[in-house]
Amino acid sequence: MLNKTIRVRWSIRKRNIYADVRDDHALFQIHRNIDGVVTLVEDRNVTRVAYRQQRTEMLALMPSHCTRVLEIGCDEGDFATHLEGEVWGIEPDVAAATIATGRLHRVLVGTFDAMCEELPVGYFDVVVCNDVIEHMPDHDRFLRQIGAYMAPGGVLVGSVPNMRHYRALFELLVLRDWDYRDSGVLDRTHLRFFTARSLRRSLEHAGFEIERFQGINGGIRFGLSRQLLPHALFGWAMIVVTLGYWRDIRFMQFGFRARLAVG
Repeated sequence: MLNKTIRVRWSIRKRNIYADVRDDHALFQIHRNIDGVVTLVEDRNVTRVAYRQQRTEMLALMPSHCTRVLEIGCDEGDFATHLEGEVWGIEPDVAAATIATGRLHRVLVGTFDAMCEELPVGYFDVVVCNDVIEHMPDHDRFLRQIGAYMAPGGVLVGSVPNMRHYRALFELLVLRDWDYRDSGVLDRTHLRFFTARSLRRSLEHAGFEIERFQGINGGIRFGLSRQLLPHALFGWAMIVVTLGYWRDIRFMQFGFRARLAVG
């Protein structure tokens, strides 16, 4: 059995926790200059790319005060270390959950669907779901269900990839391709894809009132390589031609804070 870990500095750390990636060899792509460490673990025919991120850019979306927090997909608890109050977590990866147990008040090992019956009803004033909703088979059902575990007036804070990111649009419109990868917007474990409009609609239809909604991890990367220059020129051209209307394509993700409507 091969159990090898490769660490690469300065790139995003991504963990495939919802589905195994079965390839003849380990594959992963460094696609963002986000502080972190990639951990690539090979176990015979199964490749798992693990990530732990502080996700400090999401702290600006958190309410100023919270007492009971649930983080879905808490990984090893890195983001939770920045939070105050009683913090619970749900994490499907056993190894990550074991580490998170020493950092959080309580960690449930499994997916939200499997563990939701163990959650106290009407308890949490904040629920965090950073880069989680896109992995769910039915995100609308999750958004409807999660309200039952939130205190009156509770808020949902999270992020999702932007399907209109300029690199994804370039591949779709120019290259006429849709090539799944082990990371990024076209991550092969993503089951749902969002634009700003579709995400807003899902939140509102589930009974949430959006308080903050913004693009995060933005910017168009220039370089002389064939991998960077065509994408960058396309991105800026689309923004200029549309007089800024397509400026959302700069952002790899959208972050939001939405409050559960009362009544």
